[in-house]
Amino acid sequence: MNIQNDKERLLNGSIDEIEIIITDNKENDIVRNDDILKNSQLREQQQHQQIQQQIQQQKKESSLGTIASVIAFYFFISISLVFLNKILLSDFKFEYPLFITWYQQIISFVSIYIMTSFSKSVPALSFLPEFEFKSATASKVLPVTAVLTGMVIFNNLCLEYVEVSFYQVARSLTICFSLILTYIVLKSKTSYRATMACLVVFLGFILGSAGEVNFSWLGIIFGLLSSFFVALYSIAVKRVLPAVDGNEWRLSIYNTAISIGLIFPLILVSGEANTILDEPLLYSGTFWFYMTVAGLMGYLISISVFMQIKHTSPLTNTISGTVKACVQTILAVVFWGNPISTQNAIGILLVIGGSFWYSMQRFFEMKK
Repeated sequence: MNIQNDKERLLNGSIDEIEIIITDNKENDIVRNDDILKNSQLREQQQHQQIQQQIQQQKKESSLGTIASVIAFYFFISISLVFLNKILLSDFKFEYPLFITWYQQIISFVSIYIMTSFSKSVPALSFLPEFEFKSATASKVLPVTAVLTGMVIFNNLCLEYVEVSFYQVARSLTICFSLILTYIVLKSKTSYRATMACLVVFLGFILGSAGEVNFSWLGIIFGLLSSFFVALYSIAVKRVLPAVDGNEWRLSIYNTAISIGLIFPLILVSGEANTILDEPLLYSGTFWFYMTVAGLMGYLISISVFMQIKHTSPLTNTISGTVKACVQTILAVVFWGNPISTQNAIGILLVIGGSFWYSMQRFFEMKK
């Protein structure tokens, strides 16, 4: 009816009346557009609230058995990965850490491709995005992948030269490097209590290193480099996430694919390629079994952390990581017979305790 009246007024009215009618219509359109926008925003907020409610409800409904299972799964995957790599590097005496890292990245990449292919049909994998690899995105992700590659390589090099019982101490300065890099790069200051926790970890690192029976300077240096790259990655990854729509799982696709290409030239330059074909272990089925399983564990560790947080909380994940470090150290003493001096034991306890204190402090600061 209003539209018909407006048409008659446009036909019979003056220019001023026509302008008034047009203005009124524009204002009505603006009001309608605003209403549509508000309704759209309201629907998005409601959907977000529903998702959050579903997550919280799922956590409430998670049975004690489910929670125990995901925590046990995390323990098993994380500890197994360390032990398998130690077996490959020390027990098998396969002195090609770059090749080990490269092969395991290939296995991880294949695992990612397979799991993302089933993400739509398997509800448990619905959090995984579709597989993609775009050159434009890859170029943006490249610097972060280089940092990640350094982290993984120095991780394995450290493990080659230190005992598993000392492994936690050798790589313990990650939070100290995080504190320094956060101040230098992000211009952000760390709280007094978190800083004190870092000092406890540093003291534990000094005591643990001085008391280590099978001390190795190379192990310490590689451990420090690994810690530095871990801290640097945690900062750099925040800047590159927008390139992958904020999806860390999509980032893992690019990281794994690019790292394969980055590590291969290092194998050639380091000289590993010159002698690796003469290695008898390459013709051992048992060796390849360990290599492949370790590669699978390398990818499943991220899945296990996700499942643990999904069914519990980030705080539980932090506590779980601390307890896992203790269990890993104890198992190393039991299975490998790693000797631990009193000073070394005190250092290990300070590192684990300080790391736990720091994680708890940061968690409660983020909650404020």
